[in-house]
Amino acid sequence: MLTPRESTTRERVLLDGLWGFSLDHEGRGRAERWWARPLPGDGDMPVPASFNAVLPGRDAHHYIGDVWYQRIVQVPRGWDGERIVLRLDAATHRAVVWVGDTQVTEHEGGYTPFEADVTEHVRAGEQMRVTVVVNTELHWHSIPPGFVQELEDGRLLQQYFHDFFNYAGLNRSVWLHATPRTHVSDVTVTTAEVDGQSSTIGYVVAVAGDDMHSVRIVVRDADGAAVARADGAEGTARIERVQLWRPGAGYLYTLEVTLLGAGGEVVDVYPQPFGVRTVAVDGHRFLINGEPFQFTGFGKHEDFPVHGRGFDLAVMVHDFQLMLWIGANSFRTSHYPYDEAFLDYADRHGVVVIDETAAVGLNLDTGAGVLNQAGPMDTYSDTTIDAPTQQTHRQAIRELIARDKNHPSVVIWSIANEPDTIPPAARAYFEPLVAETRRLDPTRPVAFANFMTATPERDVISDLFDVLLLNRYYGWYANTGDLITAERLLEAELRQWAQRGKPIVMTEYGADTQPGLHSMTNEPWSEEFQVELLAMYHRVFDRIDAVVGEQIWNFADFATRSGITRVDGNKKGVFTRDRRPKASAHALRRRWRGDA
Repeated sequence: MLTPRESTTRERVLLDGLWGFSLDHEGRGRAERWWARPLPGDGDMPVPASFNAVLPGRDAHHYIGDVWYQRIVQVPRGWDGERIVLRLDAATHRAVVWVGDTQVTEHEGGYTPFEADVTEHVRAGEQMRVTVVVNTELHWHSIPPGFVQELEDGRLLQQYFHDFFNYAGLNRSVWLHATPRTHVSDVTVTTAEVDGQSSTIGYVVAVAGDDMHSVRIVVRDADGAAVARADGAEGTARIERVQLWRPGAGYLYTLEVTLLGAGGEVVDVYPQPFGVRTVAVDGHRFLINGEPFQFTGFGKHEDFPVHGRGFDLAVMVHDFQLMLWIGANSFRTSHYPYDEAFLDYADRHGVVVIDETAAVGLNLDTGAGVLNQAGPMDTYSDTTIDAPTQQTHRQAIRELIARDKNHPSVVIWSIANEPDTIPPAARAYFEPLVAETRRLDPTRPVAFANFMTATPERDVISDLFDVLLLNRYYGWYANTGDLITAERLLEAELRQWAQRGKPIVMTEYGADTQPGLHSMTNEPWSEEFQVELLAMYHRVFDRIDAVVGEQIWNFADFATRSGITRVDGNKKGVFTRDRRPKASAHALRRRWRGDA
């Protein structure tokens, strides 16, 4: 699905702002056709934002069920005769959309975009009523999974198996955009080869509409100068004196796709940014443009006070600037695809990204302890994670790659975080998903983030993948406070993994840290302990050549549901939730940048 972009043939209107809003406590909205009239009540809700972070009180914060959004939209009068499309960048976790009284689309999955052609339901220059019902529930066939538990007193409790708060609603932007009736519907750009000072790129263009057309492409450099041309919907183009996209130097070209009519007239123009770079795995080495790359950075979250997971440009830019300050060159979109603006920014600034699906919590072992769940349950069974879950997961992978395939910053597809990979059923679940990921994009390595109990002798799926992403908490969840034992056990395990002959990126390690808590004896939860624990991991990494990356959990403290191990959220950030540095931030800056 193409991102809406403006060109000489395309326009877009951002529909962010205040929308009418109603919580459907009794589940009456669908039966009573709330989409056919103004929503009950006089509630307002900003879009984008997580409604359960905006509204005060426990009922809204822990709400389960349908929430309704509605807005009256003016269709630009200049769009007469155009194809008019309504796009939602995300709706967590599923949605149905109406224009006027007509349902125009529905979507499962809370972190990827979807759209509807509404041309036949609207008129240029007139108003349209847009209504969206968003369902917040997680169930066994959703990604991420969960279930709704009914308590003895009749109250409902949303159970899930991931350690971040289940923020929901319209967390990202909504757009109305116009294209010609015959239009460019998809573009794929790949780096075919880099040879000295030149590069060949491959491209594929899909067109929707009539068949009486031809395709012409022009490659433009960052200054807008044409540097290559080609004709046809599929082919290659040669860029001389190419400037590569590199970590820390995000040079971008634009593939300008022009659709021509039978008489040579311009029908549609779509500009697709891209970068020229190669990614490869060579034994223990991870290569970008043929050069070894060492990941430094974080797992992150789209999380901030008041708007929850709602996208905010100011917070995004501030976070990138903090990563620059600390010396990070990469991050993982843990544990779901982030707003595409994150990737656009990473593309422009040379930040490397591990792009992850929302397949977090496919591990019922995590239901005990940290997440305060009852257990045990089998992860893979006819009543838990099963074939319909796998199908939802497959679709999530397809939508992730369809959205992000042209971003040069994305160098690894991570198809799951901490799944249960010990039982034999895990292989039957994951093997076809790995194959599908490679079929959709053979140019990038495929990985998943490995849970700490799935050690080399127990894990049954890691041989299917190209890179080993490991989440480990020696010294915190295991051997708490005993960093001497933790260091010995960590090194022993990493040396076992290194025998697999693949690059290792430590995608999670860290310790909860209460800002301002200090200790002469490096007690857990103190700032001193976080500094010492991270230093211990780094000593081990420096002794093992196979370790090519360190991404700390987490960039900043973030919201979780409440529990005896979670006081106002997860405190493993090296920055607080409002982005104040802990002592560890300064220690990391010294390691990653060499600054005193």
